[in-house]
Amino acid sequence: MELTETGFKGLVVLKPKIFEDSRGYFYESYNKKILSDNDINLDFVQDNQSLSSFGTIRGLHYQLIPYAQTKLVRVILGSVYDVAVDIRKESPTFGKWFGIELTDSNKLQMLIPKGFAHGFSVLSEKAVVMYKTDDYYNKESERGIAYNDSSLQIDWKIPVSSFVISEKDKTLPSFKDSDSNFTF
Repeated sequence: MELTETGFKGLVVLKPKIFEDSRGYFYESYNKKILSDNDINLDFVQDNQSLSSFGTIRGLHYQLIPYAQTKLVRVILGSVYDVAVDIRKESPTFGKWFGIELTDSNKLQMLIPKGFAHGFSVLSEKAVVMYKTDDYYNKESERGIAYNDSSLQIDWKIPVSSFVISEKDKTLPSFKDSDSNFTF
């Protein structure tokens, strides 16, 4: 497995080694030792999976400390544009975002540490996204940032006319008005 830094401390793209032949393919989607050898020591406790249609934007979501979650995100079917926004005050990349296309064919994964808001847009007809977390879901600590915040100017890689947004995500606050207790 190859790990690539993104320019955001702790935010890493993982590229597995894929073994393909006439039967199909095989790859390790997670290897605790490889991460540990790269000073990434996590104890994942929960797996989450979603199915979404083209144009869906989920996010930008996070949980406050002490229930903050590191996420290891991958796509099982289809393709998404995966986005992480640095919300760690005093970070050199505070208020900036990183995005990457994760697909069932490129098999890339994004490791999103605590202190980042996360979201994705669905680029394919359907997409199944799976991610591991190192803490459990906690409704009371759940927070978010508006997907269309003008200060972030995230390009979701789909036409605005195709956006499908949940009622909950439509009411999320702007970046500057969001609730965050993360520091760098």
